[in-house]
Amino acid sequence: MRKLYIGFIIFLLVYGIFISLYLLHTEQALPDSYIGSPADPTTFMSVEHLEKATSYSRTKDILFFLGIPWEWAIYLLILGLGFTSTFSLIAKKISKKNFLTQAGVYTLLLSTFVALLKFPLQYYSYKVSQEYGISIQPFDLWLADKGKGWLIDAILTIPAVWLLYFVIKKSPKRWWLYFWLLTIPLTIMLYFLQPVVIDPVFNKFQPLQDQVLKEEILGLADRAEIPTEQVFEVKMSEKTTAMNAYVTGIASNARIVLWDTTLQKLEKDEILFIMAHEMGHYVYRHVYWMIFGSIISSFFLAYLVYRLVNWLIDRYGHHWDIKNISSINSLPLLLLILSLLSFILSPLENTISRQSERAADAYAIQMTGNEQAAITSFQKLAKEGLSEPNPPAVVKFFLYRHPTLAERIYTVVSTSSGTSE
Repeated sequence: MRKLYIGFIIFLLVYGIFISLYLLHTEQALPDSYIGSPADPTTFMSVEHLEKATSYSRTKDILFFLGIPWEWAIYLLILGLGFTSTFSLIAKKISKKNFLTQAGVYTLLLSTFVALLKFPLQYYSYKVSQEYGISIQPFDLWLADKGKGWLIDAILTIPAVWLLYFVIKKSPKRWWLYFWLLTIPLTIMLYFLQPVVIDPVFNKFQPLQDQVLKEEILGLADRAEIPTEQVFEVKMSEKTTAMNAYVTGIASNARIVLWDTTLQKLEKDEILFIMAHEMGHYVYRHVYWMIFGSIISSFFLAYLVYRLVNWLIDRYGHHWDIKNISSINSLPLLLLILSLLSFILSPLENTISRQSERAADAYAIQMTGNEQAAITSFQKLAKEGLSEPNPPAVVKFFLYRHPTLAERIYTVVSTSSGTSE
């Protein structure tokens, strides 16, 4: 066990140095076909602005790649130093017989401890965003949002933990299958409630105030046969200078949402293109495909967690004071395995997501017929959000759910050229 922990510490140090050097000193060459075209960052960014965008993006990338193994280290720390047993003892002292109360207390202690150890990296990320002018949110409001997020996570996690260990106790060999089946309606319900229950906790939503723009957006929606009478804007200008728009929710709770920063910084034709892109997601039912993909991937994740957790408990359980999986002490181990597997699976999920984004881009161009608006909106997204237009391959592989902005611009340019020919 000591060798395991020493090995992991050495891995963290070597990995941290390597990934930092790689991201700080790697220059991603722009494809020759992009040079001089609107996809070339030097055509729409000054040298200083491009350097700033690269510096900001690379710093955030480093924080992401350091944060992932740090999360694994936290769970190993909780297991190896006996915190999991301490949390369990505290929970049992508070309620000696009621397992529901024990599980709730244990989960709160665990989530609080994990949140505290993650906080330094999150705070540094927030400070970086402030220094580069992306985040303008005061610290107290940022901290309040973090607290809200922690509380919502706890409200959602505690019932899930109750359900998980109930199923484990009832069926030690098939719990992974039954738990997966039970999470399907919960996943769908969460997608349904997200726009009307969770999102308003963090941001202020209201119907789009610009009535002329609203009518034009609803005209696009009518052409796309989207049954909606409302477009929402969310007040993000109190928090950030970046821009965004998205589709969220399902069925009657589906919403098309614009950040007010997008309304302030884009021209009307550019906004209409962005809206057409989001409508493309709706028309192609990408949200439903995302739910379906989440359900399928969670099936394999549940099975792999089941296989790995039993093997690890047999081998290391006595070091961690975990007698069997039905013990609440095993929760950090389950979360550690889930985090590892989710990270491994993320490139596949990102690849699928990028395909859906390309399809939505193509739909928006077809819908609006305005390639120039597509190009300038992507360029402004890169400039205002300090997004690196052409990041290193490893960053795209693990982080990018959209094609890079350089790729998106070049696709529009090449499509337009092909059409004109």
